[in-house]
Order: sequence, then structure tokens, then C-alpha cells
Amino acid sequence: MVQRISLAHGEGGELTHNLIQEVFVKAFGHSDHIQHDSAFFRCDQQKLAVTTDSYVVKPIFFPGGNIGKLAITGTVNDLAVSGATPQYMTASFIIEEGLPLEDLKKIVESMASEAKAAQVHIVAGDTKVVEKGSVDQLYINTTGIGFVKEDNSLEPDRITEGDSIIISGTIGDHGIAVLSAREDLGLISNIESDCASLNQLIQELTDQIEGIRVMRDPTRGGLATTLVELCEDHHIHIEIDEEAVPVRNDVKGACDILGFDPLYMANEGKFIMIVNSQCAQKALEILHKHTFGKNAQTIGRVNSCHERTGKLLLKTPIGATRRLQRLSGLLLPRIC
Repeated sequence: MVQRISLAHGEGGELTHNLIQEVFVKAFGHSDHIQHDSAFFRCDQQKLAVTTDSYVVKPIFFPGGNIGKLAITGTVNDLAVSGATPQYMTASFIIEEGLPLEDLKKIVESMASEAKAAQVHIVAGDTKVVEKGSVDQLYINTTGIGFVKEDNSLEPDRITEGDSIIISGTIGDHGIAVLSAREDLGLISNIESDCASLNQLIQELTDQIEGIRVMRDPTRGGLATTLVELCEDHHIHIEIDEEAVPVRNDVKGACDILGFDPLYMANEGKFIMIVNSQCAQKALEILHKHTFGKNAQTIGRVNSCHERTGKLLLKTPIGATRRLQRLSGLLLPRIC
């Protein structure tokens, strides 16, 4: 193991995975929880889910959102893809002296607006102010709590060969939007972040569709890294079709200019779903009726189950197949 932390340890890829396994899981245990974006526990007779996250995005304002909106949507979505109904949140702020008060007000107001839209209550918080140079303007930490129904329809243990892989929309929008706001890169783009609270759309799907195996939101590390994690966590082989993956032309063009692969770009308003193939068409019909699912596509299938090691394969436009790994190294620091 490397002896010092680098920015690459925060990118959600191979180094992040190793850091979690070799430091945090070794110390804290609970290795079963790393297969979900939330942890589950019981309080009396009620099953609950809890998740926590910290947001350090740079810059704090970007096309389509800001660090406050991102903090709400990211926490809500982590609960929702775990099968929970988000209910309560805490929000803590670490503020650099010199931050304009007007900027802080805009960020907090956007948090209140997004929380109201997601039907989530911010019930506690904390504020710390540190010397100039100690942080970069503003960091936000959140904790979210949601209720889990006893008849929660997610059934990861029933993943079956032939199950469909669905992505709820175009990939890479958030990553390029944040990059375009970093003036030192000189990237001119009209792309907006996709950050959005998906809990109501996900609730509609889980209420109407039986056979949803598992859901995840492909944030840091992008679609490819998230699918690799699903393959390894559930011991399955997945094959996705590169031509079927929805990518906006301007996102693809920006990635070509910068030398990035859209499959590894961050998203903040999308989710991946593994679903019984017989239910896939109905799921797409529900998604296509919703603002946040209008570009949803089936992008692949589960090739085999109960494998010793999981594997993600990509079918290219020329018909070749190659294996995809987690994001390796540094791609986009401070993206969420």
C-alpha cells in the first residue's frame, strides 16, 4: 500500500477501493454494507437506512447547480437506490473565512428548495469557520436517514443470467459541467450538471415493477466503475454495448478534446438498474414518461452468475469485446 494519500484516492476508482478495504473496513468492519450506498439497521420494529457524505466540489457554483444542491441530491439518491424512502437529513458546513455571505445564502436557499422538492426534512446541522486557506471556500457534510419497507422490492440475491442493465439517462453530464466551470481549463460548454433528486422516480419504479434486482448511482468513477463494483459484489459477469450507452454529442466531444472516457465521467442525476428482462420494457416506459428518465436505455445484460470473480465486458462498435476495470489513477479531482 502507498504510504501517502493522493488526490487519486478520492476519485472513486481502484485506489479508493483499496483505501476503503485496507484502512476503513479493516478497522471498522461491516464489510457487507459496502455493497450498498446506505447501511441498514432497525429501531424498534422499523427498518431504517442511513448514509453520510461530504461535498468538496470545485468550483462551488457550476452550470446546473451548486455545492448545496449537490449535497441534497447526492444524499437523497444514495438512500433511494438502496430501496429507502428518504426522510431526514443533517447538514454541516465548514466555511473558509472570506466567503461572501451572499454566496452562502444562495447555497443554503438552494438546499432548502431541493429538500422541499424531494420531500426531505433538514433537521440538524453544524457550522464551523476556519482560517483563510484552511479549506477551499466551503465544504458540506450530510447524513441522510430513510425508511425501508418490509416488502422492499429490491432482490439482489435473485440476479439471474439474462437480466437487463438499464441506465436512466445520458452519462458524463455532471463531470463536463463542473470542468467547464473551471476557467483554467478554457473549456466552453453549454452542458449543465444532471444533479437531481431521483427518489420519487425510483419510488414509482419500485411500486410498479417486480423483478428489480439492485440499483446504484454512478457518481465518482462513472458508469464503468459502478458496474465493475456490482459485478464484484454480486459475483456476476455483465456485458454492455458501447453503442447503446446514451452520451450527449457535446459531452462526447468535450471528452474527446480532453482525452477522457465518458464511461468514467461522474454523474449526479442518473442510476443504474439490474432488472428481470421480462420487466425491462415496462421499466423503460415508466422512465420515459419522467423528466429524469426520458433518455433511459437498456445497455446490456447479465451474462452469467455465481462467478468466483465478477467481470464487466464492453462490446465495441466493431464487434470486439474488452474487459473494463475500475477507474485507475487521477481523472477529475473535486468533482462532488
